[in-house]
Amino acid sequence: DVTEIEEKEAQAKQEEQILKEQELSNLLHEKRYLKALGLAISLDRPHTVLTVVKAILQEPDGKKHLEENIVRLRKDQKEAVLTFVVTWNTNSRNCHEAQAVIETLLKHEAPDSLLQYSGIKSAVESLLPYT
Repeated sequence: DVTEIEEKEAQAKQEEQILKEQELSNLLHEKRYLKALGLAISLDRPHTVLTVVKAILQEPDGKKHLEENIVRLRKDQKEAVLTFVVTWNTNSRNCHEAQAVIETLLKHEAPDSLLQYSGIKSAVESLLPYT
């Protein structure tokens, strides 16, 4: 019977998730935005990433800090943020944050580099009507 083993694994995953949530909360409180962005992306939490972006933009020189943090993300993380941005951009409450992230990506990534992103074509097609 493997039920007990599966239950222990599920419980371990749940505990790990709770620890990561607490770590994310601590990172936001400490204003360690780059680590917070990375953790929220790894947890696949678009709303949490949006919360981090909003927190960065509320800082003095927020746009500059946002650029610094987005530029330092890995390529796969930038791809994930781009997919999140497509969803944020469709909502008028979040479109300003989405546009700030798009602006940063377009300003700091070469067109050839952007073309290498997975899903870039569908992302651009989805962004155009709302941008």
